[in-house]
Amino acid sequence: MSRQMKQLTHQQKLFVSEYIKTLDGEDAAKKAGYKSPNLKDTADRLLCEAHIVKEIKNQINNQISTLRVHKGYVIQKLLQIAEFSLVEEDITDKDGNFTGKKKLRDTGAGLKALESLCKYLGINSTETEDYKPAKIITISNLDDEKI
Repeated sequence: MSRQMKQLTHQQKLFVSEYIKTLDGEDAAKKAGYKSPNLKDTADRLLCEAHIVKEIKNQINNQISTLRVHKGYVIQKLLQIAEFSLVEEDITDKDGNFTGKKKLRDTGAGLKALESLCKYLGINSTETEDYKPAKIITISNLDDEKI
């Protein structure tokens, strides 16, 4: 038994179009011309309607499929993020004086970029037999006697 999918009204189409730009339901409802005193409730109600959700997904999928991003570009950007994030910087005290110690700029972002790069390239830890988990030690957490 097939059900006919409901057609979107002009206002609902405007809502969908605005919603996929910002993912802000209340703002999308306002820009689509809804006049409810509580636009958040209006947006929540609209986002519960199957035919509206389906249209949002269709439009997002269409946008994704039309993107033309080359693999080399993605790899280059991930490498840039990793390299920038894993640069050592001098540590300063509260007065801005150098302490003589160093830290990585943003370890979390660097590791995330490397992880994404590995996934993108299809590299996983089971491919190498000699793989040993890395131990992350920040120099700033060590006292001078342990360095």
